[in-house]
Amino acid sequence: MFRELSTLVAVARHGTFAAAGEQIGLTQSAVSAQMQRLESNLGYPLFDRTGRSATLNDAGRETLALAEEILALVARLGDRGTALKAAGEVSVGAIASVQTSFLADALAAFRREWPGWKVRVVPGVSLGLLGQVDAGELDFALLIKPPFALPAELDSQTLAREPFVLLAPAAYARAAWRDALASLPFIRYDRRSFGGGQVDRFLRRMRIAVDDAIELDELPGIVRLVARGLGVALLPLTPGLGKLPKSVVPLTLGADTFHRDIVLIERRRREVPAAVRHLAQCVADAASMAAQNTGAR
Repeated sequence: MFRELSTLVAVARHGTFAAAGEQIGLTQSAVSAQMQRLESNLGYPLFDRTGRSATLNDAGRETLALAEEILALVARLGDRGTALKAAGEVSVGAIASVQTSFLADALAAFRREWPGWKVRVVPGVSLGLLGQVDAGELDFALLIKPPFALPAELDSQTLAREPFVLLAPAAYARAAWRDALASLPFIRYDRRSFGGGQVDRFLRRMRIAVDDAIELDELPGIVRLVARGLGVALLPLTPGLGKLPKSVVPLTLGADTFHRDIVLIERRRREVPAAVRHLAQCVADAASMAAQNTGAR
């Protein structure tokens, strides 16, 4: 609710949702969504809405006064630079394979430096997390690079570049990837996801017809299916897979290799809280270390 109270104060100071959004780095629709969420949490309306205009009502003005008091008290924690690390919360979105790989190391490093801060990790698929960052609901998100241009309000930093391989039963360890793909049923990485969409586009570009058997989005689940001999799968070689079972081998695609980029997406804003900035750096450092360890295997 702290984020929504800050936005309420910005709306009161700048007069409109659009003007407030411009100052704090949110779109008008994101500001509107935050105000609706605040009203829902409080249980009463804060604005009198007429057409496209919204004016604080009596309850809104009383809430504004309390919000300013709350924010002033929080600001006092930073007096003389003694409490920038005192307490707070950072909201981070992350796809499943990131949560099971370098994010854990990043959180450990962050907590050593900022023990008073809580980190809320929000799970989700890439498209959903992207929308939450755009709406101002997350400080940043770790997801697969979208196959389209980002809105101008968002920034992207590439954290890892993961090559796709063909996972096959160990009996195919000496086979060419095309031969294994042609010989066995195909376990498909959900084509509705960004990563699965890459696989689908690769197969169409290469004009390869596959024998679709199963389709799902959980990468460890796909690995287990391959381990049970149910087929082959095109997956990114990501630290999130962990150590592959002995019954599974990764077959390189050679010159046909394509990649999945893991990116950090955040909104552009004039001031980024120090805790958010530090956690983002911990994530970048941990991703770099994980990539080095994967390459050394």
